[in-house]
Amino acid sequence: MSTETLVALVAALLLDRIVGDPDWLWRRLPHPVVLFGAMIGWCDRTFNRKRLGDKTLKLSGALVIAALLAWSLVCGWLLHRLFSPLGLVGMALEAILVAIFLAQKSLADHVSRVASGIRTGGLEGGRKAVSMIVGRDPETLDEPAVCRAAIESLAENFSDGVVAPAFWYAVLGLPGLLVYKMLNTADSMIGHKSPKYLHFGWASARLDDLANLPAARLSIFLIAVGAAFTDGRRAARSALGTALRDHGLHRSPNSGWPEAAMAGALGVQLAGPRIYAGSLVNEPMINGSGRAVATVGDVEAGVSVFYRACATLVVLVGLVAVAASIF
Repeated sequence: MSTETLVALVAALLLDRIVGDPDWLWRRLPHPVVLFGAMIGWCDRTFNRKRLGDKTLKLSGALVIAALLAWSLVCGWLLHRLFSPLGLVGMALEAILVAIFLAQKSLADHVSRVASGIRTGGLEGGRKAVSMIVGRDPETLDEPAVCRAAIESLAENFSDGVVAPAFWYAVLGLPGLLVYKMLNTADSMIGHKSPKYLHFGWASARLDDLANLPAARLSIFLIAVGAAFTDGRRAARSALGTALRDHGLHRSPNSGWPEAAMAGALGVQLAGPRIYAGSLVNEPMINGSGRAVATVGDVEAGVSVFYRACATLVVLVGLVAVAASIF
């Protein structure tokens, strides 16, 4: 965790907050995550064969993710070696690359579109906007469920789309960042508990759980600080208390932490029963003592907490950079 890496991370976080993912650029060039997805898709089509037994599929999936992570590690190392001799120019190029793998502005923009979609287009507008960021069936959602889905996506992706890549870059530099993003992309594509991926995606899902463990826990403190700056100390205490009490109610070992923290910060219930691909996922409500009906105002308040939590992350990384330069 060098001072140079931390300074580059601060610059990347600020750049991503201001610029985000410009559509004009990614309409002309493939986003690196799209390239990761193409590699994972090819491996899926090539090595995930129905005729293989369960144990063989598990081994095949483990070897595939090991090879993909090794490739990412080497690419990260080569890119860092390319940037290092260039001094400040190299640090700036590395910061730009890191910013590409962060999701502050793009995530907040997508979630804000849910609120604006409801305000301008009613329930159908909200359903259309939320279908871009969640996997559940939008036609099964009423307006409060649309709002809950948007808030849950905001909280979960704060952890694995902002905090986790920042954490692994701070700890292991570009190799750590690229390995994490490849793993996280693989989990989203083949880490499902569906018949097709239950065995082939097992290793990717388990490794992703491990990789997201530190960021999920760190995210609750960042959300609590964001809540404190938005609604005061009571909201911060509620965020922390709800996360510590209710994180285990979520089916994911990591997503429950930021979702419970956001539920406490906003004073609303999240999670609960929902439908994915026609199948009911029956889970208890997180923050069961909170308001049962989430509103557009809650979505907008969640975005405010999110942005303040992101700002807290920038300050935290900056303080660690100063400490690293002194000691």
